[in-house]
Formats: sequence, C-alpha cells, structure tokens
Amino acid sequence: MSTERRTPLDRRRVADTALGLLNEVGLEGLTLRAIARELDVKAPALYWHFKDKQALLDEMATEMYRRMVAETPLDPADTWRERLLRTNRGLRASLLGYRDGARVFSGSRFTGAVHAEHMEDTLRLFTAAGLTLAQAARASTTAYLFTLGFVTEEQGVQPLPGERREGFDVDERARLLAAYPLTAAAGAEIFTDYERHFEEALALVITGIGTAYGLD
Repeated sequence: MSTERRTPLDRRRVADTALGLLNEVGLEGLTLRAIARELDVKAPALYWHFKDKQALLDEMATEMYRRMVAETPLDPADTWRERLLRTNRGLRASLLGYRDGARVFSGSRFTGAVHAEHMEDTLRLFTAAGLTLAQAARASTTAYLFTLGFVTEEQGVQPLPGERREGFDVDERARLLAAYPLTAAAGAEIFTDYERHFEEALALVITGIGTAYGLD
C-alpha cells in the first residue's frame, strides 16, 4: 500500500494550478475537468471548493492580485502621481504574465479583503492630496480601468509576449486600407510597441486627473 501523502486540495492550490494551466490552454480551454486532470483528482472534487467556473475565476483573480502586491510594494513616500504609475505598471505586468490574464481579472470579485490594505493606503494618499473620497475613488478606478482595457486589447493581439495572433500584420493591414492613408498609417501606432503606448497613454490619463481635480 502506498504511503505517499498528497498535498491537501484547497482553493488556493486549485487556483495556482489553474493559473499555470491558463498559459497552455487559454481561458476557453480552462475547464474544471482539465484542472482536475492536472491535479490528478476527479472533477467533482473541485465542486467542494467552487460552485462554477466564475467562482474559480474569482479565486484566480485574487491569487493574481496577491502576487502583484508581493511584486509591487507600495512606497510611503509616493506622490499621488507616482502611486498611479507604480500600481498600474504593476497591474499590467501581472496581467501580461498570463494568457488571457486581463480577461480573467476583468469582472472578477476578490474572494477576501486582499485588496483592502492597498486600496486604503491609496485612498488615504489621494485624500491627503486634497481630493474628496469620491474624487479619490474616481481617480484611482479610472486609471485602473484604463490599464485593464489596454491590456485586454494588447492580449487580443499578443496573447503572450513573443506571440502574435493571425490577422494583425501591420503591413497587410496598410495594404488593405490603402484608400485610407491616415487609417492605414495609424496601424503601427495601434498594434505595435505596446510598452511605449501604454506609458504615453497612462501619462495622459494621469495628466487629465491632475487637471480635472486641480492637483499639483
């Protein structure tokens, strides 16, 4: 009789396995059955922990956030601008670490208060800078939603670094849209050099927040 002891099956272990599998199969291929096979358990065992796939996605997003927090420590000396740059760069980097990472994260609900400490610190920083709580919430969520949307579109073209989906060849697009020269030329600005475009666009968002709310 084998005396080998398996690691206990819990929500975090399942989410960790699912995130590892995500890069191989993508969101569409990520089923509870596939995860159970990876864990060497029967699929019904997972339903003790997750009632459906959305519940699993919620836990996966929570684990992604935990990892992001660990890799993006806050600096108490941050200005409000530095905080938005730091947290949104960290969010993008975390999402890009997983195939369909932005789609997993979008619309998911954190399964605990893992986000509260960071959020509390950021809201405190913004209100200390002179914003009302409503303005502080709007400023931080506007930048967050921009980043989430940006990465969703970025991963629609490049599911993982070094990969590129068929149909997003910039030169081919330019040939097809030759009758519309400005639109054709814009392809290189839209579908390449995402790092530069993200930094430039995030700066626009932050400048807009500063202008709208009269922040230095």
